[in-house]
Amino acid sequence: MRDLPSQPDAGLDPASSPAAYLKAKTAWRWPEILFWISAFGMILLMPNRHLLLNEIAILGLFALSLDLVLGYAGIVSLGHAAFFGVGAYVAGLLAKHGLAEPVTGLLISGLAAGLTGFLASFMILRGTDLTRLMVTLGVALVLYELANQLDWITGGADGLLGVSVGPILGRFAFDFAGTTAFVYSLSVTFLLFLLARRVVQSPFGLSVRALKENRLRAATIGIAPNRRIIAIYTMAAVYAGMAGALLTQTTQFVSLEVLDFARSADALLVLVIGGSGYLYGGLIGAIAFKLMKDTLSAMTPAYWTFWMGAILVTLVMIGRDRLVAQVARPFTALLRRVRARRIRGGEP
Repeated sequence: MRDLPSQPDAGLDPASSPAAYLKAKTAWRWPEILFWISAFGMILLMPNRHLLLNEIAILGLFALSLDLVLGYAGIVSLGHAAFFGVGAYVAGLLAKHGLAEPVTGLLISGLAAGLTGFLASFMILRGTDLTRLMVTLGVALVLYELANQLDWITGGADGLLGVSVGPILGRFAFDFAGTTAFVYSLSVTFLLFLLARRVVQSPFGLSVRALKENRLRAATIGIAPNRRIIAIYTMAAVYAGMAGALLTQTTQFVSLEVLDFARSADALLVLVIGGSGYLYGGLIGAIAFKLMKDTLSAMTPAYWTFWMGAILVTLVMIGRDRLVAQVARPFTALLRRVRARRIRGGEP
């Protein structure tokens, strides 16, 4: 399932036909089409769960942004919530001080987060894996404490109050059922996914993957590592900032929780569940993570974190691919039997 959306056509040699190879990688396959039809179909199929679905769409976008740096560039981050929080606070401040139009606020918030990511990327360049890990965590901790101390701007521990978001494009007002919020978040996530899909399957995206596999070898064939790391890190920060802005705009509230370490940890857990290095991992993982969290917290409100941890440990110990194969084995056997019967029935 993981390799299906990004797997090139069988027998296609990238060395002999690079243009055809890239074209084949960008072709849409039926699982991808079915995934997005199902996602937008939830607008009609689950009208009473739009608030939960809105959270899933936002978390999926946030996890997708982390996958760009972790799955494609190989940069492990424990502080990705820094950019999520910057986008959330910028969107909240804009809405509070007069710029209530969501799309404009979303774009400005993404740019602000992207600028933060651009500046932070220069620190990422100077370290190795462990150093980068601590730098990302340090950036998030610094921004968290700044937001806490500058309470006259951010509201501090009480959160930013007075956030009032207007209708989308001046026409579609947010409702209590969360329908407008879900359609808005899902549409933004889909559009940003299309852009990310195009980027990672372009020559630039392939060069970023080459840096992850072997940075020294990539540099010897003419790939400039620093420029590409800065570019992909900045792009991921823009995506994370837009995810934070979506959360603020759809809830009309923002607090220090958007900069908390738990926010970054959630994104990592989502990628553990869904997989990294392919864009659908963050989206599928967000669905599974939120549904497990919602179900377990309803069943055992006091111990849901225990069961969530047990599931994640089991997933890591057994292996996601092996577990999926075990679950799919009965269905695979059934399909084989059906095909065998059809072949026998067609024999003279």
